[in-house]
Amino acid sequence: MDKEFDNGLVWFRRDLRVQDNAALSAALQSCTQVHCVFVLDRAILDGLPRTDRRVEFIRESLVELDTSLRKLAGKPGAGLIVLHAWAQDAIPTLATALGVGAVFAAHDYEPQSIARDQSVKAALDEQHIEFVTVKDHVIFERREVLTQTGTPYGVFTPYKRAWLARLGDVPPAQHASEPHGHALAERPSRYACNVPSLESIGFESTNLQALGITPGTSGARTLVDDFWERMDRYEETRNFPSVKGPSYLSVHLRFGTVSIRQLVGLALQRQLDGSAGAAVWLSELIWRDFYFQVLANFPHVAQSAFKPEYDAIQWEQGEHAQGLFAAWCQGATGYPLVDAAMAQLNQTGYMHNRLRMVTGSFLVKHLGLDWRWGEGYFAEKLNDFDLSANNGGWQWVSSSGCDAQPYFRIFNPINQSEKFDAQGKFIKRYLPQLAGLNAKQIHAPWKLGALERMAVGVELSKNYPTPIVDHAQARALTLQRYAVVRKTV
Repeated sequence: MDKEFDNGLVWFRRDLRVQDNAALSAALQSCTQVHCVFVLDRAILDGLPRTDRRVEFIRESLVELDTSLRKLAGKPGAGLIVLHAWAQDAIPTLATALGVGAVFAAHDYEPQSIARDQSVKAALDEQHIEFVTVKDHVIFERREVLTQTGTPYGVFTPYKRAWLARLGDVPPAQHASEPHGHALAERPSRYACNVPSLESIGFESTNLQALGITPGTSGARTLVDDFWERMDRYEETRNFPSVKGPSYLSVHLRFGTVSIRQLVGLALQRQLDGSAGAAVWLSELIWRDFYFQVLANFPHVAQSAFKPEYDAIQWEQGEHAQGLFAAWCQGATGYPLVDAAMAQLNQTGYMHNRLRMVTGSFLVKHLGLDWRWGEGYFAEKLNDFDLSANNGGWQWVSSSGCDAQPYFRIFNPINQSEKFDAQGKFIKRYLPQLAGLNAKQIHAPWKLGALERMAVGVELSKNYPTPIVDHAQARALTLQRYAVVRKTV
């Protein structure tokens, strides 16, 4: 059977796997022979810290992907072409050099990525090369799930109902590559080199291995198998940072070393068996789709509030604001749960979802700082940073986003600590100087007398800071700050 193209090129981006890869499957079925490429894009990498766990995660995942492609092809000379260059220039140049008729890639939804893809398409058009993009990262994208009036959803619950109704009880179909693996071409000799080392692209090794984070599909598979045994308990364990409750798959979803269709299928299967935990986890996966479609349909959220009236809020500015922000970043606010969460982020690149809400709310509604400052810091530090989810989360805590918490809902960090880390196990793990405090003392050590603190080795302003703001005063100031939007909500 004749195929549409003699030669094709698959451009891997955030889909670093062979199994259920929509772009790879489409190319293998459409082309007589297929080349594969990943670009370590200097447009992104040049602005990152030189010790970035995400770059190491990608690099190690590429090594595994290269092996998987060679195995799929059954040809030792096949595999992945890896370039360290500016993608918008490198892809058209490579496509022309290889003489391909089409470049295949998965849809991207971030404004900068869309602009990059438009530039690539324009360059390919000049060479009469098609640019074929397909849906891969989500179940439903862009305008696939709309309200009855034909508009995108801005509230999660009705979106979820519509999403579930469209999906039904049948797991989403996966994209097969195995039957067509023989179409993978051997790499031309000039590109037949190994995945470049971190050092060769200007980066250094991180503590990824010490943290027990295994990149690639093998790492994702291990986590999926582990979570399968815990999924039924997800609802009751997911909010407690000292408990092994989450799936820990977010970084694998971010870089596509696991398929969203596979995960939704597993959750759906377990939910149909009556698992409440699976139903809640499926809801979290739907939140992921929800934020993707918000970004796609309302791209202004990448710079400004989803609700325009919230951009009228006057945030703290000047040296004092910068000092408050530095204390928050360093985990030196004097509120143990907030500080322990920031220590977790800084040391590991991970933060528990409950703590993302607590620390985010604290920055915005205790310190009076622009949510975009926190969004930017998380973007730099999170292993699983994803613009849509990160932006959605920060606009949620600041009340400026779609389906956000009400402006008058202000998390009390002491109550949150007592509720979700009652014994202080998480706090003690990341703030060992507070290890001598008991379960009642650890949530607000400044309330203890000097002799009590001395007895357990806690010295305020020396080995642990005094609170940089008072909760009651901060709450009152926040309500005043948000008065500008009260009449519109």
